[in-house]
Amino acid sequence: MYASKLLPYALFGLVCTSVIAQDPRVQVALTLQNPVNGISTTAEGRLFILYARVDGSTGPQVAEWHNGSDPTPYPDAEWNSYAAGKDPATHLIRTNSQRIGPDGTLWLVDTGSPSFGEAVILPEGPKLVQVNLTTNSVARVYNLGNVTLATSLIDDVRFNPAVGLAYITDAGTPGIIVLDLSSGDARRVLEDDPTTKGFMPVSAEGRLLHDLTGGFEYIYADQHEVSPDGQYYYYQPCSGGMSRIETQYLNEAFYNSSLASVLSQYPEPYALTPSTGGTAIDAAGNIYNSDTDRQAIIKISPDGSWTTLVQDSRLLWVDAMWVDTYGKLWMPATQLNRGTPFNNGSSYIQTPLYVYTIDVGIGPSPIDHA
Repeated sequence: MYASKLLPYALFGLVCTSVIAQDPRVQVALTLQNPVNGISTTAEGRLFILYARVDGSTGPQVAEWHNGSDPTPYPDAEWNSYAAGKDPATHLIRTNSQRIGPDGTLWLVDTGSPSFGEAVILPEGPKLVQVNLTTNSVARVYNLGNVTLATSLIDDVRFNPAVGLAYITDAGTPGIIVLDLSSGDARRVLEDDPTTKGFMPVSAEGRLLHDLTGGFEYIYADQHEVSPDGQYYYYQPCSGGMSRIETQYLNEAFYNSSLASVLSQYPEPYALTPSTGGTAIDAAGNIYNSDTDRQAIIKISPDGSWTTLVQDSRLLWVDAMWVDTYGKLWMPATQLNRGTPFNNGSSYIQTPLYVYTIDVGIGPSPIDHA
């Protein structure tokens, strides 16, 4: 019975997106045959991509893009070659996000789960991998097995350089992981909190998504950003409803278990965001949030109010966005909701796929990435 819903779902998406006009400000940056759900660029012009692999394809997860030639696995082919029997500590099991940090190195968030919905390989699988872009080699691996559960989906990372901490969302078992980048120690906070859990399933193209069992798909703490001054941490479940918390409380809770136990007193509502694919933040503290139902990007001002930046039929499930040095917002349109995790193992993704850009007139937050 569930399978019978798949074709109408796909057709609904085609009809729904066709009535939304294309905005001439949206430009094609990359043309792809497989969905890419993360882009990072350097000031020198290097470009890194993350393959979502929700279309049934295989191959490297992280690659460096080269104009005029095929992307190359990054940091190398061996790190991208995980298979059963290989050491999970020294291979990427399933990378969920990648980004260049404020220190100029590339950071990879490895869920430690071989496929979407599959149990995490504990304790060696879940990790944060730092790659030196000068030597093109792994500089450090932060093992997160002690703060990750079998049902976790460690999702994305942001940084607070002034205090030497990183924040990682867990979209599978709702919570935030605070990581000391010097010692490697980590702590889970806001676990199962309403602000990290939400209450609605994820939706896209106007329909609630289902998981591989046929039940509704819930994706918990997912998108997050840190304000350019480091004062606030913004976060939300994938289904929307963005909260914020002063980083002073988040940071102190890392060291103080008493504060950690009552941390839920400190978050506050910030913005009434929609079901979301990805976010980015600029130097003025504006947050860009992709609306998976309206194929739109909204712009959230520092006061929490928002307006629609652009709505375009091509922007179907824009995932992790990126503000580059030249004031362009990169928008990878992954069509994730049409992929295998949400359609009983079948893919309705249409090729080619694209990464788009739009000028926003302002560069990235200085503490977000170099």
